[in-house]
Amino acid sequence: MTPTAPRRVAQGQFLAGLRAISPILLGIFPFATISGVAAGEAGLSLAQAFAMSVGIFAGASQLASVQLIRDHANGLVIVLTAIVINLRMAMYSASIADHFRRYSLPVRAFLSYFLTDQAYAVSITHFQRDEAGKGWYYFGAAIAPWTVWQLGTAMGLLLGASVPPSWSLDFAIPLTFIALVMPNIRNRASASAAMAAVLLAVAAHGLPYNLGLLTAAIGGIGVGMRVEARQEAIGER
Repeated sequence: MTPTAPRRVAQGQFLAGLRAISPILLGIFPFATISGVAAGEAGLSLAQAFAMSVGIFAGASQLASVQLIRDHANGLVIVLTAIVINLRMAMYSASIADHFRRYSLPVRAFLSYFLTDQAYAVSITHFQRDEAGKGWYYFGAAIAPWTVWQLGTAMGLLLGASVPPSWSLDFAIPLTFIALVMPNIRNRASASAAMAAVLLAVAAHGLPYNLGLLTAAIGGIGVGMRVEARQEAIGER
């Protein structure tokens, strides 16, 4: 292998990650715009909104936090709500961490900052097929949503309330997550997990502090693991 070969592999995997994530960016941009509009309506300054966008970089928790700020909620409640909503990232990290074991702690910490639902879904699907350049593939799939999110947030802050409701930008949010989930429903266990999560999300929608999201995530994982374990037990007999 020539000295430039690893560089070509890195570049190729980075570009592959960018290409894989690119269709999803169409849904992230309006999501980010909504977040920027909401931050402006909540009374956050441009600097405060950007600090939240860069520091938290998590759409669902940002929107929930902005809503609580607008409602003058207690600061501790706002922080705990953001943490609870983002607990799913711990599950993503546990799932994907083994693929980055050979990287140093600073590099893993850097890559973890960019972890999102979209980057995780695209990367973990790819890692099942290709072992080369995982870090670069993930970075390509992760840096694009980060960039689009910051640009969309900026546009939302600049446009403010001038975005007409008839544009229905919020409809892009569920479409983005549906596009992520559907390709990964490949067997009975994943289908059962998805169905259980949907039912639990609807049933627990009224829980405070967006706990319905966490309930649906944990319940869906539990059902999926139970179905998978049962299938393995039947196969061993």
